Amino acid sequence: MSDKDVAHFLNYAAQFLGNAGNYKSFGDSKFIPRIPQDKVAALATQSSATEKSYHACKNDLYESTSTARMHLGYPDKGHVSPYYPDSPDITQAEIEYTSDFIKERSLMPENTRLRKTPLGDYELLIASAVTDPASRDVADSEWTLEGPLKGKKLRLVYGDHHIEMAKISRNLSEAKNVALNDEEAVMQAAYIKAFHDGSMKAHHESQRHWIKDKGPMVETNIGFIETYRDPQGIRGEWEGFAAMVNKERTKAFAKLVESAPQQIPKLPWPKDYEKDNFLSPDFTSLEVLTFAGSGIPAGINIPNYDDIRQNEGFKNVSLGNVMAAQGPKEPTPFIRDEDQDLYDKYKEEAFDVQVGLHELLGHGCGKLLSETETGKWNFDVKDPPVNPVTGKPVSTWYKPGETWGSVFGGIGPSYEECRAESVAMSLSPDFKILQIFGFGDGEEVSLRWS
Repeated sequence: MSDKDVAHFLNYAAQFLGNAGNYKSFGDSKFIPRIPQDKVAALATQSSATEKSYHACKNDLYESTSTARMHLGYPDKGHVSPYYPDSPDITQAEIEYTSDFIKERSLMPENTRLRKTPLGDYELLIASAVTDPASRDVADSEWTLEGPLKGKKLRLVYGDHHIEMAKISRNLSEAKNVALNDEEAVMQAAYIKAFHDGSMKAHHESQRHWIKDKGPMVETNIGFIETYRDPQGIRGEWEGFAAMVNKERTKAFAKLVESAPQQIPKLPWPKDYEKDNFLSPDFTSLEVLTFAGSGIPAGINIPNYDDIRQNEGFKNVSLGNVMAAQGPKEPTPFIRDEDQDLYDKYKEEAFDVQVGLHELLGHGCGKLLSETETGKWNFDVKDPPVNPVTGKPVSTWYKPGETWGSVFGGIGPSYEECRAESVAMSLSPDFKILQIFGFGDGEEVSLRWS
């Protein structure tokens, strides 16, 4: 094997460690190893176990003949999705109708998958350690559908991923026994119920206590969190992490949190579209020990439950050692060779600024104009804010229980990320913010643009 082949293999290994799936974290398109297939086959001969594993996945690993299957998405479009198992004929319309149906019954979908049966009925698979939980988020277990699916059945089926959920529940029971404070103990108890019984309401409760566990030296979170992989934008991808706080790098983020009330008014929207009070979160820089998921982000703003985020608070974490975990050095696309050294010198520090603004202010600011419960609004409904685009008072808002994810489906998370990134790009050049991160001391950096 040539040095170039080895370099490609090591780079692919680094990508694999940062993405345990077969599809890119951004764009959901399938990636193909750059190392030739025969070289991987040669490496696989090191043992019978590796050779067996290679032959089990080699065709899918290098598959690129179907353009549709090169992307995650709806099965009826020819795309790939694990959220609709054994259902190649299920349509986008069927998925949307059943999604609206369970939303109307206040059944949270993050821990579910949807399967169409050979008879044309539907099974909502709920991740849980048991198939018949003692308590459930909804009393009913089967419905007869109306509308375009009139006469078809929708049945709840507990016990999806039951082996994994049982192991997780048992280990969390052990973790609860060594909780450091009451908030952690209640949080762990809610986690156990969430994964043992399949209760997303319990997971929702766990996050309420997680944000109250201020300043732990070891930070963790677990569950069906991000909905980016689901084309419908409502079903979560499993992730869990354990990380240690980097005290030194956390100092700048703490200062950014303190300055947030001064930074938010710089954003280009009226105060009517901002929270009445900014809820100062924990913002820590973490060194990741382990992260279970298809891809490791550089920063996180959670929980994703907007009622908690809007009214009670949230946490921001920057995963500081993610940037440093890179494969062998390769030229960076779109950067001229003569600028590479300058880029390498400042990229980690610049990324700290970007992640801080993206997570804290990008995801953490802004108000969802909502009817929070029947007859109650978080704005003056008699004199509503003016739509800055049309110049007229807003005429629509979120109804009770609705979020941007449930209303806009698959495009919702993309817009939320674009919103957060736009905030970061808008404020990154601000000298007051750069000073918080140790820049702006009078030293001028000259960048060459062509």
